[in-house]
Order: sequence, then C-alpha cells, then structure tokens
Amino acid sequence: MAEPGAAEAYDATRLAFELGRAVRDLRERRGWSQSQLAQASGMTQSAVARFEAGGTVPTLPVLERLAAALDVGLNVSFGPRDAAA
Repeated sequence: MAEPGAAEAYDATRLAFELGRAVRDLRERRGWSQSQLAQASGMTQSAVARFEAGGTVPTLPVLERLAAALDVGLNVSFGPRDAAA
C-alpha cells in the first residue's frame, strides 16, 4: 500500500465487491437468475455478472435501476471512517 494511489484503488475495489455481493444476495433471495435481474433493470446479463463479481464500480443511475428492479431502497450516505481503515 506504499504506492501512490494504492489505498484508493483498494477502497474502490472493496466497495465494488461489497455492492456486488449485496445485489447478488438480494437477487438470490428473490429466486431470480442474473438474466431475470438484467431484464428487470434494463441491463445485460453479462453486465449483472460483472457487477456482482465486483468487476465494475457502478454509477448512481445503475444502482437506482438495480434497487428499483429488486424493490428495495437505495441509501447513499457519508459517515465517519471505520477505525480499522
């Protein structure tokens, strides 16, 4: 993490992974396939797969479409950093 920008890159990757995992969990609880979520959110199945794997950092409009398709609220907020960070 001594390289310039390494910590920021790690944080972005971690966030993408956590968001993807959350969407995958919600999708699986509904009993939906990636294709079903893709259709409901106006995305492609491959885009959903990349997102769930943490391979992309989504825009707010994408998160809003996924939340609407999954019938959940989207909360974006700022708060204090975790003490371990």
